[in-house]
Amino acid sequence: VMANPPFNVDEVVVEKVIDDARFNTYGVPRNKTKTAKKASDKKETVPNANYLWISYFATALNANGKAALVMANSASDAGNSEYEIRKSMIEEGIIKQMVTLPSNMFSTVTLPATLWFFDKQKCNSPKKDEILFIDARNVFTQVDRAHRKFSDEQIKNLGIITRLYEGDTQSFTDLIAEYQNIIDEAKEQFDFDYAEENRSFNAAYPEYEKQLKGKKNEEKELAAIRERHQVILETIESEYKQTTEYFTSQIKWLKERFPEGKYQDVIGLCKVAKHEGE
Repeated sequence: VMANPPFNVDEVVVEKVIDDARFNTYGVPRNKTKTAKKASDKKETVPNANYLWISYFATALNANGKAALVMANSASDAGNSEYEIRKSMIEEGIIKQMVTLPSNMFSTVTLPATLWFFDKQKCNSPKKDEILFIDARNVFTQVDRAHRKFSDEQIKNLGIITRLYEGDTQSFTDLIAEYQNIIDEAKEQFDFDYAEENRSFNAAYPEYEKQLKGKKNEEKELAAIRERHQVILETIESEYKQTTEYFTSQIKWLKERFPEGKYQDVIGLCKVAKHEGE
């Protein structure tokens, strides 16, 4: 299951969900006092539907089921009845991982969000009482003043944290190798393009000299041809440097945080929290 349910839906009537196992397995969110959208309607409503959605996807899973959903940040530390629902899920062990996203990741709102990951198998695993938390608020690519996104490499780098937590060190090694291979291929392409441009220029330049010889603006036009050639070389070199610097920085990001190629808590990025019980 993967989902992006609507955030903070209100005015859901409690009696419509109170007896439904999809919503009451972990508890139904309740207001401290009865509320009503209209004075004439005194039916009790839930604070909002965030935890109804969360419960809906958690209860949809079979013994091997997994779910991931996007939820408003406010649900991560909501109190009262929602706290009790979250506590019940933690004690069962179904919550595997949570990832806090940067703000401005949506095209229409600035609301920050959190990714929730459920894994039914975890309930019976040695890691039942653990949850992996990833803080990705400082990992983003600025699209424009009001919008951010994850680059493909940022997604891979964040994903590798989970792989390492699961003990998959080979994926870490493979990702480093993937980035290094891109750098190596860029070097080969740079050498080829640079040499080819010089070969082409050196072969054509004598003909330019022949055609322009004795003309009024001979030196000026030849200088312009040489300048265009130089611009092309500089462009080839610039593109190569951008590629190598970018992917070198990705390798550095990974190795600095996980120098031994295995999972470890990293301040400001990831932490495995253990539920110690009451």
